[in-house]
Amino acid sequence: MDIPLAERLRPQSLDEFVGQDHLVGLGKPIRRMIENKKVISMVFWGPPGTGKTTLARIIARYIDRFNKAQQDAFLPYVEDGTITLIGATTENPGFEVIAPLVSRSQIYVLNSLTEKEIQMIVKRAEKFYPKHKFEKEAIEHIIKSANGDGRTAINAIELAASISKKITLKIAEEAVQRKAIYYDKKGDWHYDTISAFIKSMRGSNPDATLHYLARMIKAGEDPIFIARRMVVFASEDIGNAQPTALVLATTAMQACHMIGWPEAGLILAQTATYLATAKKSIASTSGLYGALADIDEKNLDPIPLHLRNALNKVMKSLGYGQGHVRYPWKVEKETGKKINQEYLPKNLTGRKYYKPDWK
Repeated sequence: MDIPLAERLRPQSLDEFVGQDHLVGLGKPIRRMIENKKVISMVFWGPPGTGKTTLARIIARYIDRFNKAQQDAFLPYVEDGTITLIGATTENPGFEVIAPLVSRSQIYVLNSLTEKEIQMIVKRAEKFYPKHKFEKEAIEHIIKSANGDGRTAINAIELAASISKKITLKIAEEAVQRKAIYYDKKGDWHYDTISAFIKSMRGSNPDATLHYLARMIKAGEDPIFIARRMVVFASEDIGNAQPTALVLATTAMQACHMIGWPEAGLILAQTATYLATAKKSIASTSGLYGALADIDEKNLDPIPLHLRNALNKVMKSLGYGQGHVRYPWKVEKETGKKINQEYLPKNLTGRKYYKPDWK
């Protein structure tokens, strides 16, 4: 029976191990333990394909799975040091490992592998097929589709190699059962897609909005980039027609920063559809641009004296602050008289920048 490629590629030492530098890098805890031959009981917790079992085998050369009844049986031996436990789980150890064992073990969290680390693993896998030709686009698709899971990448290489001696993008898509999204984060597709996304929200079309959002999610776009653009959109295109839009967009960006993929997609979808269906207004945006244009194109008359801050007697003698009504609305309410107080410079008197444009 053929040994799976993932098993044949399994590292036998820390020098062969890829990823988790925060644990196995020079001077880091796992490497120090092995070098000092002082291994404590520990549990590795992380996503699939990140090296939990491999790392445990490197440390102990043996690993097994125990149910909770079995865990209870060897608890005393862990406690007195007879047994050194090395566990691995994709689930929260607080739920899957009995509390006494958790309290007597060090929990180490393993992270999803980066695309660069997946690439290192894929290069090793390619060497097992010297007679095969792997096209660049095919390899890039496999790396991206692995989503931080080294075993998934290895299995994809193995399956693709079994399909054809020439691994094209089409073969890679067949191997990973996922269509490639032509999306270059630094190229036209990147800017075209975010542009279509923004324009769909501006056009109040939630379905098109979700379509372009899905494209970006599938392509692995940075969720913070998408959320940041929605924050700008909420102010620029919705404004005071629905002020809660800015609050929601800002909250969404913070939530995406805390959560990340894949759950960030839910937050982005909720916010994007809210923005797409919200009332629209460019009154604040147009008003600002109008004010900026006047500053560029017109002479700036002095600020009216009654608006200036009278910090000393000299300023007061020059008329600074003279005649200024601090709370016009209050005086009008108390006296019933209309307060006509000018706030703009003399050459801009009567200028209207802010023109509410929503129903």
